[in-house]
Amino acid sequence: MNRTEPAQAPQGHATPGRASTPRAARPERRLIGIPVSAGVAIGPIFGSAEPPTQVTRTKIHAADAQAEISKFEAAILQSRKQLQKLRARLGILPEDSQAEIAPLLDAYLAMIGPSRLVRGSRRRIAETLVSAETAVIDECEAIAEAIMAMPADGDPSGRKRRAEEVREISRRLLRNLTRTPFRSFAGLPAGAVLVAESLRPADAALLNPGQLAGVATDEGGSDGHTAIMLRAIGVPAVLGAAGLAQAAKPGDIVVVDGSTGEVVVNPSTATLAAARRAVTAFAREVQRLGRLRRLPSVSQDGVRVELQANLEIPAELPLIAQSGAAGIGLLRSEFLFMNRETLPDEDAQFETYRGVVEAMEGDPVTIRVLDWGGEKDIEALQGEGLVPEVADQNPALGLRGIRLLLRETELFETQLAAILRAAAFGPVRVLLPMVTTVGEVRAARDLYDRVLRRLRRRGEWLPERAPPMGIMIETPGAALSADALAAEADFFAIGTNDLSMYTLAVDRGESDVAHLYDPLHPAVLRLVQFAAQAAIGSGLPVSICGEMAANPKLTPLLVGLGIRSFSMNAAGVPRVKQAIRALDVGGCEAFAAAVMHESDPARIQALMEAGPG
Repeated sequence: MNRTEPAQAPQGHATPGRASTPRAARPERRLIGIPVSAGVAIGPIFGSAEPPTQVTRTKIHAADAQAEISKFEAAILQSRKQLQKLRARLGILPEDSQAEIAPLLDAYLAMIGPSRLVRGSRRRIAETLVSAETAVIDECEAIAEAIMAMPADGDPSGRKRRAEEVREISRRLLRNLTRTPFRSFAGLPAGAVLVAESLRPADAALLNPGQLAGVATDEGGSDGHTAIMLRAIGVPAVLGAAGLAQAAKPGDIVVVDGSTGEVVVNPSTATLAAARRAVTAFAREVQRLGRLRRLPSVSQDGVRVELQANLEIPAELPLIAQSGAAGIGLLRSEFLFMNRETLPDEDAQFETYRGVVEAMEGDPVTIRVLDWGGEKDIEALQGEGLVPEVADQNPALGLRGIRLLLRETELFETQLAAILRAAAFGPVRVLLPMVTTVGEVRAARDLYDRVLRRLRRRGEWLPERAPPMGIMIETPGAALSADALAAEADFFAIGTNDLSMYTLAVDRGESDVAHLYDPLHPAVLRLVQFAAQAAIGSGLPVSICGEMAANPKLTPLLVGLGIRSFSMNAAGVPRVKQAIRALDVGGCEAFAAAVMHESDPARIQALMEAGPG
């Protein structure tokens, strides 16, 4: 997944047509951005600017509306052809990279179809008599603003990603409407580092990892699709290094550290030497972590800890295989319902779940049923009249998760039927989101049993025993009633992201209060401890599946609290396994007792930094 220094990168390379100033004449300059793809790249800068799109908002005559709609339809057709051509081009990428990027391009193709953006733009042309360009701009911003106005839940970055998806498709439509050329990488020399003000996801999909050393931009962040694609193709990358495009001159040598976020333009001799040592050290670290893939996740005193991966979309399956994860601890099923006008039926869901289960080759898969709410705006649910088109003032506290599913039982039963059928192809568990009461679990169990009986009468091929049904512990109410919930559930999954948000009343997506979001707050830790003890006392499996699970510094504490199962992003598995193999569980228990004795967050943080004695 990571690049190293290109062999003998030319020190004096300059872009044709631009004067090359000796490197010594320009002082070394360091910038800090956001690390998005690990590794260190050293090479000459290749600059690539995106031609600007010139759009003037205009009104049209009623007689011209049909011609304008025809122009809009032509731009849609052209955009679709471009995306299909781009998808076909993925063959130059490694197989794992193809598997990750292709579904993202498929999502873009779906948005060029009968989506809200397309329907709304067409309506604006016909009803408000504006040009196609004006209609696309206005409809795009209306949709993006509506998405960003929604309160965030456990994944606040999701709002930004969804809004950016809409803007990305709008940009493509506008370029085709105005006949503005797209960015070209035809002149990119082997071993160069691409430097730009910004990079679009479709641009990233055009890059050849066998030719490119690294990427650095002024704009961007770690959560967008551009970052996802750069990680998929495996080049060291730093985004959001403000001022980089102005500081960089084509042909200058640059060092990009995708692990720390540092970008050094015109590095000194000493900096270059240090960067080359970092390249070697990183390569050794990748090899060492790679060897962990087949080693057991067992502590020094012989205690086995299960490490599984979270799955957002099926494109992440290759990364899970590479990580050495022992199954999927949290499959978020929302991807099946998003970017489509109609709800997926039982067969469509079954085929998707079956594909994931078979890909895991006998390792367990925990499927969380639909967790609509917060920033998850699912058009198909709105189109069916199952949820309001205008979100509640605070959807994080409204109709979401299990509350919606128990109200819309047909939606719930369809998903349960698909999961039960997929369970015939490998071990599966069912996970209920946002549970707060015992009554919710009992009601879900009744529906679950009813669906199972119906499928058996229908003659479906099913597992002999029904898959276990567990619950997310992600609200203070669920954590504090965990002992009662343990009598109804088959397992617990503690979601520390939402649990921290609800406990501390902090939306980490809001800059004014984000600093107050602290999963190590003593109140959060006590809720985790209480829930874990309730599960262990009842003989139930219990896992951690929030961001705490992926932080190896927190592993000793969680193991000391009795957690023996972790689910995290696939990239975090090797380092957590490394931490576990170095631990003594007895020492972890003493360490956890010392941490839980503290009530001062600063003192807890200091203990976590020091680790077990």
